[in-house]
Amino acid sequence: MMNDLPVTFLWPELLWLMLALPLLVLLYVWLLRRRKQAALRYASLSIVREAMGKGPGWRRHVPPVLLLLAIAAMLLASARPMATIVLPSNQQTIILAMDVSGSMRAEDVQPNRLVASQNAAKAFLAELPRHVKVGIVAFAGSAQVVQPVTLSREDLVAAIDKFQLQRATAIGSAIVVSLSELFPDQRINLGDMTYSRNADPFAPKGRSLDQPRPEEKPFTPVAPGSYSSAAIILLTDGQRTTGVDTAEAAKMAADRGVRVYTVGVGTVDGEIIGFEGWSMRVRLDEDSLKEVARTTQAEYFYAGTADNLKKVYETLSSRLTVEKRETEISGLLALVASILALFSAGLSVFWFNRIL
Repeated sequence: MMNDLPVTFLWPELLWLMLALPLLVLLYVWLLRRRKQAALRYASLSIVREAMGKGPGWRRHVPPVLLLLAIAAMLLASARPMATIVLPSNQQTIILAMDVSGSMRAEDVQPNRLVASQNAAKAFLAELPRHVKVGIVAFAGSAQVVQPVTLSREDLVAAIDKFQLQRATAIGSAIVVSLSELFPDQRINLGDMTYSRNADPFAPKGRSLDQPRPEEKPFTPVAPGSYSSAAIILLTDGQRTTGVDTAEAAKMAADRGVRVYTVGVGTVDGEIIGFEGWSMRVRLDEDSLKEVARTTQAEYFYAGTADNLKKVYETLSSRLTVEKRETEISGLLALVASILALFSAGLSVFWFNRIL
């Protein structure tokens, strides 16, 4: 198929059936002439005109034209046309990867970054269609699934409310764990990803993508953003301090076609916070979050205030529930054909008390 065409066909060879349409038009013209010749056999045409009255005029042609259009629609449907249209998204699973590191206690977003992100996440869940599954990954110095993928909004809200602040920030690890939740059938070893630069967490322990076992199928990357069944939403201030390299984890998501939407919490200037006897200035690292979004063909959103954060999640909800995709429209054409055929028969009965 040629993807640059607005409409393509799975069975284009059946388009040859469209040649039947001009034959049907010729048949209709021939029947009209035959009817006219039969009328000429009467001794007096004036008597015929007087008996027939003014005649149906243009109306006689409307039902046959509608029937011809119905046949054309059915023939097109038989070729199984494909078109790119806006439809409800088939993204059925979303992973919320949420930062619970000490920097999230900063109050540059009121009441603080963590509480604001919790409130916005719960508002986001309320906006999502009920059929969309959601899982939650919390991360600080390490990352873990705090709520496996589920349809229960109550369980998700309960998991969000239980967040506890911890030390360090492992953004890359959060992406890796999110991917493991999206692909439960693939083996993952976060330790290998953390301590061995060449090891792929989806490969068996101790082996890299370049060295698959003979009986294993080698991993083949797909186009970034091409996996439309799921997405990851990463909410953080973007300052990685430990764990898997963020760029490497983003590349791993891109190779599997998963989009990672990033949401930056806080302000670029940040503020100084204290925690267990130490203090530091925590700033929003937008550059790393923008790079993750760019690598995975997703988008970055800035949430400098609590109100902006809520708006960001509302925007994400709408973006993740509709999409343009190529789909078969033969069913739609069949429906149009049925309507045209019924309309044709109805007009014929209403005007002439007969079907065509």
